This record gives sequence, structure tokens and C-alpha cells, in this order.
Amino acid sequence: MIDTRILEITAELAKADNIVIVPHKGPDGDAMGSTLGLMHFLRDKGHKATVIAPNDYPHFLKWLPGNEDVIVYEAEKEKADQLISEAEIVFTLDFNNLSRCGAMQDSLLASDALFVMIDHHQEPSDYAHYTYSDSKMSSTCEMVYKFINKLRANKKITPEIATCLYTGIMTDTGSFRFSSTSSDTHRAIADLIDKGAENALIHNNIHDTNSENKLQLLGTALQNLKVNKELRTAYISLSQEELDRHNFQKGDTEGFVNYGLSLDGIIFAVIFIEKENEDLVKMSFRSKGDFDVNKFARAHFEGGGHINAAGGKSDISLNDTIVKFNKILPQYSEQLKK
Repeated sequence: MIDTRILEITAELAKADNIVIVPHKGPDGDAMGSTLGLMHFLRDKGHKATVIAPNDYPHFLKWLPGNEDVIVYEAEKEKADQLISEAEIVFTLDFNNLSRCGAMQDSLLASDALFVMIDHHQEPSDYAHYTYSDSKMSSTCEMVYKFINKLRANKKITPEIATCLYTGIMTDTGSFRFSSTSSDTHRAIADLIDKGAENALIHNNIHDTNSENKLQLLGTALQNLKVNKELRTAYISLSQEELDRHNFQKGDTEGFVNYGLSLDGIIFAVIFIEKENEDLVKMSFRSKGDFDVNKFARAHFEGGGHINAAGGKSDISLNDTIVKFNKILPQYSEQLKK
């Protein structure tokens, strides 16, 4: 779609002054990297572009260029609603259903703006006027890079844009080790480094700013690790009490689920995190090969995502959720054993 209608989008951008850019609730590196990268690009073109995040995000992303200009909807609702009502174009990045915006959803639904979706998750909904969707792409940041190229503006990529886009590609590919990392991904990364992304600095800012509490929480998580060798599955659980004991901060459990997947012979890994204040259990699913965790999450835990990475939730207790999971697992024995 984006190739055939790029001239229309270019014309719409030429007419627009006020632009709002939105990531999903609980934004990660790809969400913040793509929105901030696009924000810099649009501002450099003379637009009044603002990133409005539904809620706060981890401290290890707050060094990104332009972070100081991000409006957090939960903290500045009135200002955010005003900006959304004035927007001529709304870009929604790294999600494909407005329900992923949480409390922002009503404000976005009421907007008369033209919507542009850029996203790499499966099964996009149809709320956007222009949809750039590719579930085979490594990240939304790689898609924003390609979007800028489709606008014939590659030479306009500044070090700030390059830094933001590199960050999202790096985090969403597990530092380029996931199967979604293509030769095109590496070519994009090479170009972003040439344009000013300092790869060593970015990796250090993301991965080497851990607190003592986070590492101790990781130790607790690993102590809770359970392994089902027959079904090649591993899972970790963290209770609210364990989170509180280690002074949990947003983003502290990022990547924990991958430790289960790192075990020899394991192809399916899950983390269960109790959230008493939200009265639910949050889950992250990861897999190797052909085991489709997107389908698993959609079928059983009100979630979804990608073939090898997805999220879900449960409104029953942590223990009951784990029991439910273990009862479901044998249904997939044929897929997990092969």
C-alpha cells in the first residue's frame, strides 16, 4: 500500500502543520525509537510534531534524543487531548489496534485527523487512512527508516534520527539475533551508523544501566524458573510481593523471559508477572523456530504479537494462571516435541 500511495501521503504532509505521533501503552525501545525518530524527521521538515505516549516508560530509554519533549498522557491528559484535537495527521507506530493506547483511545477515536499506521504486528485493524504493515519486518524502526527512504529523504537522516532508529531495531531484534533480522536490516543499521548512530554508546545506554535491585530481581526470577523438558518449555513467575521486595521499576523485567529460551533444548519460554494494582497477570511469550506464540496468546490469553514474540494477560490469580497454562500446554505437544 505505502508504495502505491506514497505521493498521496507526501501531499498530505505538505498540507499539514500539527502532527501527533503515538506509540503503544507500555512503550518499549522500538516504540520510543520509532516515534522519536519520526518526530525529529518531521520537525526538520518544519512540522509541529509531538510524541504523546499513553503512559510512562523505562528509564533506560530516557536518554534518547528528544525524550524531554515527550508528553505522557497519564500525566498531562488535558494538554495531550488538546494536541490530539488540533492534529491534522496522527501517526500510530508499533501497534495496529487503538485499544493498545489505553486511556488515549477515546481521544483518538474522536479526532478528525488523518491517521497513518506504521507497524509490524500481525492482523492490523482498519482504523487508519494509510496503513504500512509488514509482519516480516524486524521492527517498526526499520519500517520508519524505509518510510523515510520511500519519501526520498534518506539524506535528511540526522544523527538524532539515526540514534533513535538504531535503538529500536537493536532492541526489537535482541541485538540482531532474532530470526526477523534480515540482510536488509543489517544494511539499514550500517547506513544509520554512517549517519551518526554510535552503536557502542547505544548498547551501553540500554544494557549497562542496571540497578542493584534489578539484578537481584533477576536472581529471584531465575530461582523461580521451571522447566518442562518433555515439552521443551520453560517459564518464570514473579509475584507482586517479589516485585515490591526488589523495588520494581518500569522496565526492570525487560528481557527476563529470554533466559528461559536460552536453555539448551527449550523452544518455548514464558514469564508470568503479577500486577495486583491492575488485578491481572501479565505474560510475555517467546519461541524459537515455527512454534507460533502469537496464535497461542490469542487463543488462550487475550494477547498477540509476532510468531516468535507475543504478550498476553490473565484476570485470574498468578497461581491459577500457571495452572491454566500447564493444562493447556499438552495440547501443543506435537508442535513442541518436533
